[in-house]
Amino acid sequence: MPSRALIINADDLGYDPAVTRGILRSMREGVVSSATFMVNTPFSEAAAREARGLSIGLHLNLARGTPVWSGFPRELLGEDGGFVEARAGSLPADVVEAEAFAQLARLAGLLGQPATHVDVHKHLHLHAGVLEGLARAARSVGVPVRSIDAEMRRTLRAQGVATNAHFVGDAGAEAYWTLERFASELAALPQDGVIELMCHPGYRPETLKSGYAAQREVELETFLHPQARELLAQAGIVPVDFRVLTSGS
Repeated sequence: MPSRALIINADDLGYDPAVTRGILRSMREGVVSSATFMVNTPFSEAAAREARGLSIGLHLNLARGTPVWSGFPRELLGEDGGFVEARAGSLPADVVEAEAFAQLARLAGLLGQPATHVDVHKHLHLHAGVLEGLARAARSVGVPVRSIDAEMRRTLRAQGVATNAHFVGDAGAEAYWTLERFASELAALPQDGVIELMCHPGYRPETLKSGYAAQREVELETFLHPQARELLAQAGIVPVDFRVLTSGS
């Protein structure tokens, strides 16, 4: 494994058709090197058909939609049988583990390839039970998990799960990844370790109301811009995916 590696990962593949189109364009025409896939949406199958052959991990979704695991306890779900984001903190670790296994299996079935890694929609693995259950599943199948802070990193590594050494990214009222911020963050990157840059490129969602909508188009423009590739070349960086943590790819 190189002393320093940069992963540019786009979250939310499969969230909405327009978001998916933008993510795939950012990977095929831009500098995004990895994406994570929501496998339990009405748009998952179509997204998988378009994403085959790319570096795709699982965007473990415990916030919306219905479970993939048929044994998911009904009493832990909403009245419509779907996930309730506000209840994630009370999910038992063994339930999260089983759902993570089920979502990983669905990803492999849809894409015809295993997940490169796992991260979690809305960072719900900040909850101890979610992190514990996910870590068990990830350790069992040998995939890395995104860590977003030092405490999570320590917990994952203590459980034998590979994870990134550094993490940069956010989503709020304003688009996070402008070209200017991309340039400044590249200039400030640590000199060693695997660094994940989380991003949300895409087109404005067509089917869902999202607080991060027009912002996705700004991020897409950033990662498609010729200067983004020039900045990476000047820094001597070729973005990779999470398999760098497990296979040196």
